[in-house]
Amino acid sequence: MYWANFLHFYQPAGQQEDIMEAIVAQSYRPVLHGVKKNKRIRLTFNINGSLLELFDKYKYRDIIDILRELGKEGRVEFTGSSKYHAFLPLVEEKEIIRQIQINNETNKFYLGEGYKPQGFFPPEMAYKKELAPILDDLGFKWIILDEIACGGESGRVDYKKVYKIKDSKLLVFFRERKLSNLIMSAVVRSKETLKEAMKDDLKSSRYLVTAMDVETFGHHRPGLEKMLFNVLAAPEFELIQISDIPKHYKDYEEVSPVKSTWASSVEDIKNNIQFLSWNDPENIIHKFQWDFLNMVLGEFYKVPVDAPGYPILRDKIDAALASDSFWWASAKPWWSLEMIEVGAWWLLEAMEAIPNIFKDKVDRARDFYTKIISTAFNWQRTGRIRQMMKEQKSVLRIPFKDRTISRGGAEKGVYYAFIDMMKKLEREAAKKREYEKAILWRDAIYKLENKLDIYDTINAIDLLRVEIPYSGVEATIKKYKKKYQEIRGGQPEQRGT
Repeated sequence: MYWANFLHFYQPAGQQEDIMEAIVAQSYRPVLHGVKKNKRIRLTFNINGSLLELFDKYKYRDIIDILRELGKEGRVEFTGSSKYHAFLPLVEEKEIIRQIQINNETNKFYLGEGYKPQGFFPPEMAYKKELAPILDDLGFKWIILDEIACGGESGRVDYKKVYKIKDSKLLVFFRERKLSNLIMSAVVRSKETLKEAMKDDLKSSRYLVTAMDVETFGHHRPGLEKMLFNVLAAPEFELIQISDIPKHYKDYEEVSPVKSTWASSVEDIKNNIQFLSWNDPENIIHKFQWDFLNMVLGEFYKVPVDAPGYPILRDKIDAALASDSFWWASAKPWWSLEMIEVGAWWLLEAMEAIPNIFKDKVDRARDFYTKIISTAFNWQRTGRIRQMMKEQKSVLRIPFKDRTISRGGAEKGVYYAFIDMMKKLEREAAKKREYEKAILWRDAIYKLENKLDIYDTINAIDLLRVEIPYSGVEATIKKYKKKYQEIRGGQPEQRGT
């Protein structure tokens, strides 16, 4: 099976030196050294230009050198993107074009002849139909989007076909959401569990496209960088770059991708709130942020390009378009006072740097800055943020206990089957003196019993399916279902054998 794996590198332009040091040491350096070492690996990378400048600023020249080498050798292909990770569907066309162009310039400067982007990665895989003609005109051959962009739900992509955007020369490749997320969540963490997750697909003639944030491997999840190379070593897969897919698949189909991001749900798309994390109609901070940005842009566009200090001002505007401050203001569930303030400060700095700007305009800008910061502090101080996060989690997750034991009957057996399997794993680990693993299963049991599993990034159930062969899990579930099937839940008149 052909496997095209895409990795996205990004940090905000204002990222702190100590955080950069940790990410480089924990993720970027181990991943890149692993790719360099394994000559079999072929990957597609996106690196935003702002991150390359951070590597330069903090003297991580070795990272730039490896990237240049991998690109020159053709073992990695690079995509185009937005230099400062601007959320492209929500900014003006001329700013979209500029973000792409300055990203190309920065990447070419640092990556050299190996930077020859055929494809394009829109930050957050955020798409609207107006992007396609822009990318066409800029010479890109393809774009990568999440599979939910194909018809507004997962499972519609035929990975034996190559898709072309209707009324465009642009090809579109769809990220397989489930498998990408299974790898990032460490549910798939070996060649064996990858093959288990793929099941019958391994015998088919389809291709596979996964896409993930590279910081997941080692930084967000310590040790996961080792798993990545174990998975990529599976002999059942031939590793290719996304641009290679049309060489192997000749059946084409036209499609009109829907507005979406790689985080969009079916419900988001149906309700036309695909961009909720960046522009929530019910979030007053988002309204202030966008009104502030548009006001600053309006004043900036009046400045002649030959005005004193124009290049510096233009750079400030470019950086202020970054999506981070909007995302961190969403509170569903992402929240950071620091990032909200930084975004507002950059806009205020830009407004104050505009030549001959009237005092009332600057005062209005300061008012926007104050309103953004004071509202954010008020939300945090009053507990509103905690409540918003709580509401979001309750919508997204239901405890395993409620999904099983509370329904009664055979489903009650499912709950006790998993508890029993975890207890056995805990005992086995303790017997082998693998105390950390024993504690893991002890805590997992406690969380399931007390409905605390909704707060876990890695669901204990998924972790267990990795530890025990699929057949073993299913056999245990079947045994417990049989035991409890005669004890049905619900009202008394519904009970029976």
